[in-house]
Amino acid sequence: MCKALLLLSLTFWVGTVMAWDSNTFKKPAAEALKQTLSSLQYDVTQHEGTEKPFDNDYWNSKEPGLYVDVVSGEPLFSSLDKYDSGTGWPSFTKPLGADMVTTKTDKGLFYSRTEVRSRFADSHLGHVFDDGPKAAGGKRFCMNSAALRFIPVAKLTENGYGELVSLFQHK
Repeated sequence: MCKALLLLSLTFWVGTVMAWDSNTFKKPAAEALKQTLSSLQYDVTQHEGTEKPFDNDYWNSKEPGLYVDVVSGEPLFSSLDKYDSGTGWPSFTKPLGADMVTTKTDKGLFYSRTEVRSRFADSHLGHVFDDGPKAAGGKRFCMNSAALRFIPVAKLTENGYGELVSLFQHK
């Protein structure tokens, strides 16, 4: 997807253009990722691993902010769409924009499910299921905390996501 379309889709959804630039992101080589990510983060994002439920950083977090890909920093989810699914993993009703994640069929278990990956880093994030809140579209994006980095609203600007602060301002 070209940068203009990415920015256009985010502009439509959040009402502004963001600082993250897909044209400047180049996914680091595996050896570099092993140096910057924890072993769990590397296993989850690069080898479709799964962290333990109820034993991860964000499953019970209620702080307002943005969840970005731990590999690339691409914005993925907002705390505004986060809810307690009772599964022990952070769950969201939707990503920031439809084009911010990709999906593919995962036949790794005894049944098929839909894997969710980040668009630019191609990080494994988790899975999406059709058992989410019906009033919010019925989806449950069940993510691994290890694939995400949380940026509190108060630190969005200093981390380069200042254009997204308006998402959290009550109108």
